[in-house]
Amino acid sequence: MTGWSCLVTGAGGFLGQRIICLLVEKTELKEIRALDKAFRPGLREEFSKLQNKTQLTVLEGDILDEPFLKRTCQDVLVVIHTSCIIDVFGVPHRKSIMNVNVNGTQLLLEACVQASVPVFIYPSALGVAGPNSYKEIIENRETQDSLENTRSAPYPHSKKLAEKAVLAANGWTLKNGDTFYTCALRPMCIYGEGGPFLTANINEALNNNGILSSVGKFSTVNPVYVGNVAWAHILALRALWDPKKALSVRGQFYYISDDTPHQSYDNLSYTLSKEFSLRLDSRWSLPLSLMYWIGFLLEIVTLLLRPICTYQPPFNHHTVTLSNSVFTFSYKKAQQDLAYEPLYSWEEARQKTVEWVGSLVDRHKETLKSKTQ
Repeated sequence: MTGWSCLVTGAGGFLGQRIICLLVEKTELKEIRALDKAFRPGLREEFSKLQNKTQLTVLEGDILDEPFLKRTCQDVLVVIHTSCIIDVFGVPHRKSIMNVNVNGTQLLLEACVQASVPVFIYPSALGVAGPNSYKEIIENRETQDSLENTRSAPYPHSKKLAEKAVLAANGWTLKNGDTFYTCALRPMCIYGEGGPFLTANINEALNNNGILSSVGKFSTVNPVYVGNVAWAHILALRALWDPKKALSVRGQFYYISDDTPHQSYDNLSYTLSKEFSLRLDSRWSLPLSLMYWIGFLLEIVTLLLRPICTYQPPFNHHTVTLSNSVFTFSYKKAQQDLAYEPLYSWEEARQKTVEWVGSLVDRHKETLKSKTQ
C-alpha cells in the first residue's frame, strides 16, 4: 500500500478515530485524509502527533456537499466510509438520518466513480439483520440467508439501504475504465475507550449513587472491542487488493466480533466498571412485554410533541427489542476471507476500557471537589 491515499469519513467519531490510528500504525500509506463535518476540540492536535511517514490531512466538510466530495476523492485509492447519524431513540428527524446515512453514502459512491477510486469499505451495523422481536433467538448465524431487519426504525433502516447501495455498486465501471470494488462490515455492539453509549451509562451512574441503569438485562450478545473493529477494516482493505482473496471478498458483507464473552448489555457495563464500586440496579423491573408497549406509547408521544419540542424518551419499543434479544454471530467468514483474527484479546480490551472508565470516575471526583471548594 506504499504510495496510496486513503479517505476516512466520520474520522472524528468513535470508530473513525481508531481506524485513523491503525492506518498510521499498520500501513505505509502516502496520505490519509480524515474527513468529518466538525472535529471536537483537541482532536486535530491528537492527529498531528500520529504523523510519521504518512501525511495526515484533516478536512471539515458536509457529506451531502457533492462538489466538496468530488474534490476530496481526487487521487484517492481507498475510501472507508464511517460517517453516519447513529440513533436508537428516534430523536433526530427521520429525514436527517436518511439524508446523511443513505443519500450521503450514495453521493460518496458517485464521487468515487467520478474520481476513479477503486476500493470502498463500508462499516454497516448489526441492526440491518435484526433483531425483529425480543422473543427471537439468533445464535452464531452468519450465512447470507434471509436474516434482515423488517422494522421501520430510522437508523437500522437507513443502514440497511446504505449497505445495499454499497454492495450493489461493486463491479461498477469507474471513469478511467477500471472496476469499482466494495465490501461491508457488520460489527457487533462496539465498546471501548470513548464509546458514546458506555460514556453516557457510566456518567449517569456516577450521578446516581453508582447505580448503573438497566439497558438490557435479558439480552445475550457478543460485544466487540473498537480496536478489533478498526483492525477488521485494515484487513478488508488488504484483502480487496490481494489477488488470492479479492474475488471472494468483493461485494460481500462480514460480521465482526471477537473473543469478548457473550453476555448481557447490563453485565458488560458492570464488568467494565465494578472495580470502581459501580453496581447494577437490583430493583424490581417491569415485565418485558409491558415495557415494549410502554415504549411504543412513548414513541407516539415523541412524534406528537415533535412540532413543539424535542422529547427524548427513556426507551421506545425499538430499544426494548434491541437491548433484550438473544442475538449473536460468529466471525468465521471474516477469518476465512479476510484472515481476520482479533488484534486485541478480551483481557487487553477489558484492561484498556477499565482504565478509561477510571479516568471518567476521576474526572467526576474532581468536578465534585471543585464544587465543594
